[in-house]
Amino acid sequence: MKALINTFIVALILLGGNVAVAQNSKADKEAAQEKSIKNKIDSATYTFKATWINPVRGIGRTLVTDNYDVRVTKDSVIAYLPYFGRVYMKAPINSSDGGLKFTSTNFDYKAVPKKKGGYRVTINIKDSDKANRLFFDISKNGTATLSTTGNYRDPINFNGNIVGNKN
Repeated sequence: MKALINTFIVALILLGGNVAVAQNSKADKEAAQEKSIKNKIDSATYTFKATWINPVRGIGRTLVTDNYDVRVTKDSVIAYLPYFGRVYMKAPINSSDGGLKFTSTNFDYKAVPKKKGGYRVTINIKDSDKANRLFFDISKNGTATLSTTGNYRDPINFNGNIVGNKN
């Protein structure tokens, strides 16, 4: 009976050690992910992959393809996003010219850390009439919300994730 109790105690000690190791491993992964996001934001080299669209007018929709994104580098912002909403002027004549599709090389980039982790990134676009401001609200785990404003369109929001740029 004493041997059974000793075996039980040893098993509890070993299991308790495994739980502690698993918690450390999870914390290490979260810390590494936070550092990766910080490096991407600070260096202004990342891609926002949109997974959900939420227009001002109408209902939100899941984006079933992963082709919709905004690629940010130090010298350019390239956007390829759908648009559902009202366009007030300069409506595209060509239907393939719709959406938020533009390349900008003239922009201001500002990233501000949030109090509870993550970042608020503002990009002021100076050379596109599709959007003049992009607001990214990025959490420390890489999930993000993008809000866009433009002179001739209703604002629109996207949810998605921050990933590294592909070369």
